[in-house]
Amino acid sequence: MSKLRILLTIFTFEFTLVSAARAQTGENVNVHAGINHDEFDRLLKKYVNEQGLVNYGAWKQNTADIAALDNYLKQFAANIDNPALGNEKAASLVNAYNALVLRWILSNYPTESIWQLKDSFSGKRNEIGGGEVSLDDIEHGTLRPLIGYRAHAVLVCAARSCPPLQRFAYTADKFEEQNDRAYQAWLARADLNKFLPNEKKVDISSIFKWFKQDFDKTGGVPKILGHYAPQSVREF
Repeated sequence: MSKLRILLTIFTFEFTLVSAARAQTGENVNVHAGINHDEFDRLLKKYVNEQGLVNYGAWKQNTADIAALDNYLKQFAANIDNPALGNEKAASLVNAYNALVLRWILSNYPTESIWQLKDSFSGKRNEIGGGEVSLDDIEHGTLRPLIGYRAHAVLVCAARSCPPLQRFAYTADKFEEQNDRAYQAWLARADLNKFLPNEKKVDISSIFKWFKQDFDKTGGVPKILGHYAPQSVREF
């Protein structure tokens, strides 16, 4: 796929202009080791379908599961005595990010779009490691420097045009495998990324353009597509 002419078509997604305008900066976030993600895994399997869509209506009505999500998030608030490192830090912060986005939507449900809610990504209202951090801090200040391009397939933005939310919580021991699964699931979605062998081009998510520098650090977008795209189109 190295000779493929990549056309980074900017889809008319609901968040195109907003995402492009968002500052890609943030502060580093640390989290303590040993967080248990089992309850979040249960909630994802219960309320997220195979397409990555969340049944917010049912979740909103289940006060026990709202409390379960809140209790899960409370684990992140503690002061850091023993910081998580490497894949444990990455897995915990990916889960934290996704859980916080889900909780934000549930708190404001029903809502037209996360982009209509004030400071969804820049607001420092999330308690992690004894301080208040924003989603931008987790994504841009921490995960992108920590895991590079791999961050872009695993973070949910609560819009239909985002990479699909996976039905599992990330864990340190399976993080590499789970990340691969997330990328493969994302690129396999014809409604999100289109591979056109007869025309020798692809129409892919704008994420590959907005964060081109992250992909360039590991060989560029064509290399990533060649690794994660559906097998039937990898060679064209």
